[in-house]
Amino acid sequence: MGSPAFLQSPGLTLDAQALAVELSREISGEVRFDGGSRSLYATDASNYRQVPIGVVIPHTVDGLLKTLEICRKHNAPVLARGAGTSLCGQTCNVAVVIDTSKYLNRVISVDPQSRLARVEPGAVCDSLRHAAEKHGLTFGPDPATHNRCTLGGMIGNNSCGAHSVMAGKTVDNIHRLEIVTYDGLRMWIGPTSDQELEQIIREGGRRGEIYADLKALRDQYAQQIRTRFPKIKRRVSGYNLDQLLPENGFNVARALVGTEGTCVWVLQAEAQLVHSPPERVVVVLGYSDIYAAADQTPAILPFGPIALEGLDGSLIEDMRRKHLDLRNVACLPKGNAWLLVEFGGDTKDEAQAKAKAMIQAQAQHTVAQQIYLDRETQNRVWAIRETGAAARNSVPGQPEVYPGWEDAGVDPHRIGDYLRDYMKLLHKYGYDTSLYGHFGDGCIHGRISFDFSTRESVAHWRKFLFEAADLVVAYGGSLSGEHGDGQARAELLPIMFGEELVNAFRIFKYIWDPQGRMNPGKVVDAYPLDANLRVGPEYKPVPLKPIHFAFRKDNGSFLHAAQRCVGTGKCRRIEGAAMCPSYRATGEEKDTTRGRARLLFEMMNSDSPMDHSFRNEHVKEALDTCLSCKSCKSECPVQVDMASYKAEFFSQYYLEKHRPIQAYTIGQIARWARIGSFMPGVTNLFTQSPVLRDVMKMLAGIAKQRQIPRFASQTFVQWFQKRPPKNEQKQKLLLWPDTFNNHFHPEVAQAAVDVLEHAGFQVIIPKQHLCCGRPLFDFGMLDQAKKQFSEILAALRQHILDGIPLVGLEPSCVTAFRDELLNMFPDDELAKKLSGQSYLLSEFLDKVGYKPPKMTGKAIVHIHCHHKAVMGAEAERNILNKTGLAIQILDSGCCGMAGSYGFEPQHVEDSLKIAEKVLLPAVRNAERTTRVIADGFSCREQVYQSTERRTQHLAEVLRDGIRNASD
Repeated sequence: MGSPAFLQSPGLTLDAQALAVELSREISGEVRFDGGSRSLYATDASNYRQVPIGVVIPHTVDGLLKTLEICRKHNAPVLARGAGTSLCGQTCNVAVVIDTSKYLNRVISVDPQSRLARVEPGAVCDSLRHAAEKHGLTFGPDPATHNRCTLGGMIGNNSCGAHSVMAGKTVDNIHRLEIVTYDGLRMWIGPTSDQELEQIIREGGRRGEIYADLKALRDQYAQQIRTRFPKIKRRVSGYNLDQLLPENGFNVARALVGTEGTCVWVLQAEAQLVHSPPERVVVVLGYSDIYAAADQTPAILPFGPIALEGLDGSLIEDMRRKHLDLRNVACLPKGNAWLLVEFGGDTKDEAQAKAKAMIQAQAQHTVAQQIYLDRETQNRVWAIRETGAAARNSVPGQPEVYPGWEDAGVDPHRIGDYLRDYMKLLHKYGYDTSLYGHFGDGCIHGRISFDFSTRESVAHWRKFLFEAADLVVAYGGSLSGEHGDGQARAELLPIMFGEELVNAFRIFKYIWDPQGRMNPGKVVDAYPLDANLRVGPEYKPVPLKPIHFAFRKDNGSFLHAAQRCVGTGKCRRIEGAAMCPSYRATGEEKDTTRGRARLLFEMMNSDSPMDHSFRNEHVKEALDTCLSCKSCKSECPVQVDMASYKAEFFSQYYLEKHRPIQAYTIGQIARWARIGSFMPGVTNLFTQSPVLRDVMKMLAGIAKQRQIPRFASQTFVQWFQKRPPKNEQKQKLLLWPDTFNNHFHPEVAQAAVDVLEHAGFQVIIPKQHLCCGRPLFDFGMLDQAKKQFSEILAALRQHILDGIPLVGLEPSCVTAFRDELLNMFPDDELAKKLSGQSYLLSEFLDKVGYKPPKMTGKAIVHIHCHHKAVMGAEAERNILNKTGLAIQILDSGCCGMAGSYGFEPQHVEDSLKIAEKVLLPAVRNAERTTRVIADGFSCREQVYQSTERRTQHLAEVLRDGIRNASD
């Protein structure tokens, strides 16, 4: 569906089609009023869902200003949106959503002398922090979403983060703002002296009117502000009217921080920077329970930590149940709860001295203690804490959990007692939660097992929220210590502030936005907290069922699989790891794992403005850019498995449509490779000759920039069959001759034979031609893939029953046995056995304790996405470390080739953008004597075709070592 021609809701009558037409004609930017785009932005990370009027992505500030002007002309409400990770519903609304994250995302300047930085609203927090670190400075607030949240969003929510103990909230770190009001006034605001205030008021005009009204508001409510605002560091609820007080310098910029886009639009921010301690030490203290940890928080604060975080044991158990970040979890010492305490200093000795003094003082209170000095391990510990927001979601055998009351703030000196009373309240209502958060500032997080499915359960939830609000206010705390009010807590604000101050908030909004068109229905005059629920009693899903995959972890439900996404947006991170590669190339929300999951959810939502079937073109477009890299399967905290969703969707989408030519060329590569191998010379003539190769590319649907891989003159299988058997008295293993290493790089498989025989095994191969069908999944050709799996199970039946391990060389083929096989044959015992005894070469060698010969030199290592996601890179690291090579495992994410993706004309540009993020520059910058190691066929092709640098498979590296040792 397109845009709604005429939209009516309480207080709003709008010709949305006319608005879309004028915006498209007049602004520099992307105007999207189609059903898919509106569905894509219908929710954030909260419990709420509101389909917007349309979406605008301005190219420039002028485009943004023109958007506001046209929206004002049409009386259309507007909503500012950054990364969309808000937990209280403040970034979804029936409004024109304006997304600044794609284009208006610059760090404009950093001035180390004044310690000020100027940024655009779409700039990611880490972009600012990295720019500041070059000068030994940082932007203090660093929420768990720091690698994707935007400064505009942080200003809107008054974000905090782990290091707020050191640097405070966002409001404490904003010097000035350039803003524009809905009625078009553009100006810079900040601290205002008495003389400046009077001068502005005398000048009159709209600006003078605003300042005069603000002064009158301050004077009327000053005493109540001083008495009713909690005296704690983590008061985020309500508007910052305290910043208008004389003792705070009538700071209009800081008064607008935390207003959640309900008052003005931020065009630029002038942020204050603080000293970043160059040396860090992290201490993890284990306690008997979370209450004991909380009780010790006040005793630790005097030692001057720059971060003090708490973790409950139940959260860690949930991570173990999900097999999530297990390598990181292993870093924790014994205990049922932990405090993560970071100290900083200009020298390591200074930071360690603080840490050791604290450890000594805490020795009698802890179960165990661990100090971490190296940054790599420290980052792994912090990753546990940053995963906490969604670690409890989609835990096998556990009820689903939700935000809704997860970040109240109290005085850290009272945190232990508060937690005990809070848990009693939860148990009274039959709810369960895990606890974690910023204990050093008294801010508590934890997702709760709410039930929104019936009117009765929602009424029960409402009653709990009001009683929870009473409890935190009784402790002198704040309803929100970090995430804001939005819709989730706005209705509760009178409990905390009283009706008069809530009326002051209403007046404050009216001063800035008298037409009430800036993010209406949030913070003040808000929707009821139980309205607009995403999966509330009114939710009526369309039952679309999978026909190929079992979706075992989702009880066979494609709907439940799509609902896994909770919106934390880790797939929007701008660097590190691999998820989500296509987003890093395009900056498009639809190209994130979250965006795709949300579109699938909307496809099955009867209230969505999209087609409710597997013929949905919006979903097809989004999934077409998915590289099926499987990174989300391991990196997403709720383990969304988009590669499987894509394969299932396309299997049904193409029931009534023609597949692209690439499905029959690249998807059927096993068939064509087998035919081509009968006459490799003739085949190469057609694929490598200057004129013929271009014709072949056109016919095969391959981008002209790409090279068709050259066929080997002899396949690995042909070579192996002519080779006399070795180690016949040794234990057998089955080497899998995958299509790529059999037909294109047989030298890799030959090297693997030498290595495995050197390790003391007899190598055998299947007696017939078999293929796991990995390329078929990308095109949804699941009937054929299932047939090929059945052929494998039949052909290898005796080997499987005999427990003979299968060793693979191509990561994507091994993951087909470990992942897709069980998704198609969940109850087949033979499939389970094969999956359990299939190994990548490095895994098998590491498992049997293989000791490779020693080698010298350097190597950079790129790990295939499937390898990282399903098997993990630890075994590869272990084996290479045993060789003595000085290795650097690149944090290069996806290579961008990803099977057929990088060969397709419509994707080749993005494929190269992905590779240019880290991988290709690292290869070009490496010395010629440095080995480049990559096990994946796609990865090796991307490197060679982009740099002409040859790579080695692990098998080839190890064989080099064997040969050198024997010389």
